Amino acid sequence: MEHSTPTAPDHLDALDLKLLDALQIDGRAPFSRIAEVLGVSDQTVARRFRRLRTTASLRVLGMTDASVLGRTSWIVRLRCTPDVAEQLANALARRPDTSYIDLVSGGTEVVCSMRPRSQKERDELLFDRLQRTPRVVSVSAHCLLHHFYGGALGWLNKNRALEPAQEEALRPPRTEPPATPVLLDETDEALLALLRRDGRATFAELQAGTGQSESVVRRRLEQLRSTGALYFDVQIDNAALGQGVTALLWLTVKPSALDSVGRSLAAHPEVSFAAATTGQSNIVAAVSNRSTGTLYTYLTERIGVLDGVHSVETTLALRQIKQLAYEPSR
Repeated sequence: MEHSTPTAPDHLDALDLKLLDALQIDGRAPFSRIAEVLGVSDQTVARRFRRLRTTASLRVLGMTDASVLGRTSWIVRLRCTPDVAEQLANALARRPDTSYIDLVSGGTEVVCSMRPRSQKERDELLFDRLQRTPRVVSVSAHCLLHHFYGGALGWLNKNRALEPAQEEALRPPRTEPPATPVLLDETDEALLALLRRDGRATFAELQAGTGQSESVVRRRLEQLRSTGALYFDVQIDNAALGQGVTALLWLTVKPSALDSVGRSLAAHPEVSFAAATTGQSNIVAAVSNRSTGTLYTYLTERIGVLDGVHSVETTLALRQIKQLAYEPSR
């Protein structure tokens, strides 16, 4: 049985993979600290980082945990005519409350992950704007009820390029979810907006962008991280890691097996995201594979044997319009 575990293509070596793992553990770790843990020079880390930005579209981005902010996350499926799919996807990508946006199903479906800041914003988008968009055939919204994998845990966490001691040396202080939702003010929102574009923005850049002193910026950033409201994730072209086929799996699972199936998916090296959702399909998972052949093997030999799975709908991601908070495709 062939598993689609991460492998390094020709232009990525062991040090590249270690650097990616280090950034996934702490996206704002200074190059000097990463270099010390990896046993190389600061200049080597900086040079590798710059090269990966060019060759593998590497970005480190600041993300917010919707649950810590008392907000609900949704995955929206929009079936539409092919002539408007890309236009619609790009319009959604410009919204600050959307993260992942893919064109799937031969270009007739847009899948969008959204985190509306309020019930008003949710209703305005789901029940008004999208429903009235010309040539949108159907809209289905799936509320995420429980995350099995994703968020602060990314696909690179499964890479295991670092030794356990190296991981521990880089790991930031662990956070405990607050008892009540974290409330953001204008300064927090401005800081988060800058970090969504560049999670490694310097304090001088964050100070200029927010109009606050460096001490205020440092304190706010530390507070947001300590509550778990802010975490950092690595964006990279999956093809650069040898995982050129990305798919969404919509699983219909008997309710008593939801937790066991979800936990099994979270442990699979192919899975970068898995959550229980509302709707006829009650688990959604994002998977990456080397080829359609390895995807077939994964579906038949890993998904097919899970007890409680009644059916699986597989949709291939033809093109990613927006990953995390990066700019939409032009």
